[in-house]
Amino acid sequence: MVRTIAKDHGEKRDAILKTAATFFAENGFDRASMSQLASECGISKALIYHYYASKEVLLYDIIHTHLKDLVEAVEAVEPVDDPEQHLRNLVHAILNQYRDADAEHKLQLEATKVLPKVDQDQLADLQRQLVVTFSTVIKSVSPDYFENRQETLRPVTMSLFGMLNWFYMWYRRGKGMTRPQYADLATELLLGGIKGLEES
Repeated sequence: MVRTIAKDHGEKRDAILKTAATFFAENGFDRASMSQLASECGISKALIYHYYASKEVLLYDIIHTHLKDLVEAVEAVEPVDDPEQHLRNLVHAILNQYRDADAEHKLQLEATKVLPKVDQDQLADLQRQLVVTFSTVIKSVSPDYFENRQETLRPVTMSLFGMLNWFYMWYRRGKGMTRPQYADLATELLLGGIKGLEES
């Protein structure tokens, strides 16, 4: 007999993912146990295993869902004729998607390496989609420069991700710059750097 899926299956899964992301990020994935996580979620250990066969499968789902959401947020940005504005819109979109996802983002940066290679490769494919989208728009900002200096496109693109990826480390809501203000700052820093490269 085929087991039917409960109507709240998706909601329970999402709740487990969110709680697990925060728990793993705060306590360290290697040190955290499924028993401890079950207690944190307020459910039985057996119920967690009903959704996820192992801690690694759960981690993969956390990171995969996070990256998929980032890709979808970036793909939803409507292209505009002005490449600089297009880049600014992409930066705003990805920083906005990072909102309330610090734990998931931290796990992506720090815990992916514990997963099997096949899982790492699938997650890397999603990350490559993000890089390709950004690098394509960055190249359109200064097509002549990047056509003549193709070796610089990836470092420039990854420098932007460096500014965005570690935002969660120092950002404190309600203190200093807002998220949109930092999105503008990061964009201006990159655009200014490209102009400097063009003039060098």
